[in-house]
Amino acid sequence: MADTMKVNIWSDVRCPFCYIGKKKFEMALGRFNDKDKVEVIWRSFQLDPNLETKTGINAVDHIAAIKGISQEQAEEMHNHVTRVAKEVGLEFNFEKAVVANSFNAHRLIQLAKTRGLGNEAEEQLFKAHFTEGKNIDDNEVLIQAGVAIGLDEKDIRAMLASDAFAKEVSEDESQAHAIGVRGVPFFVFNDKYAVSGAQSPDAFLQALQQSWQAFENEGNALPKT
Repeated sequence: MADTMKVNIWSDVRCPFCYIGKKKFEMALGRFNDKDKVEVIWRSFQLDPNLETKTGINAVDHIAAIKGISQEQAEEMHNHVTRVAKEVGLEFNFEKAVVANSFNAHRLIQLAKTRGLGNEAEEQLFKAHFTEGKNIDDNEVLIQAGVAIGLDEKDIRAMLASDAFAKEVSEDESQAHAIGVRGVPFFVFNDKYAVSGAQSPDAFLQALQQSWQAFENEGNALPKT
């Protein structure tokens, strides 16, 4: 039996409900008795791989434009999400959120994962995008985010100057499509149980408990003769 139970999470750092889902999952994990035996693996998923980074407009203007809705409707949509985020202790500032392609941010997360810092990278980039209004497609912003969690600046610059970790991003997305993921966040517990969306902490805790029970049963099962 493996020492830890895996939880794979497909996420995009420009997806507000992915950040909210991360917080709710962490709230559940904090209540889980065997949390030290859970390995969380962040997986890349781009909601819009072809999105063009546009520093001149914010997220509210962008949504109004692509959905063909009024500014007031777009603001109300974002105000609703902001209220939901506040309930779990997050501060969203959509009025200054930069419309940015997340591909290079995902490459940074993949680099961070090789150092055991995937979760820290996710958190830092979510905060940069939704709270601080930084451009997560800007090299200097990515370098700043990486250094803040303990990555070496030279390693980050070398990654950004190459196509390093592009393959890993693509493989994560291909795996997501292969198992039917159409939206994020998407959680897979013990390679068997799936939870889609930013569910309640109670729902995540139930998924942890059920998948852990199955995980333990697998380890105690007698070998086939």
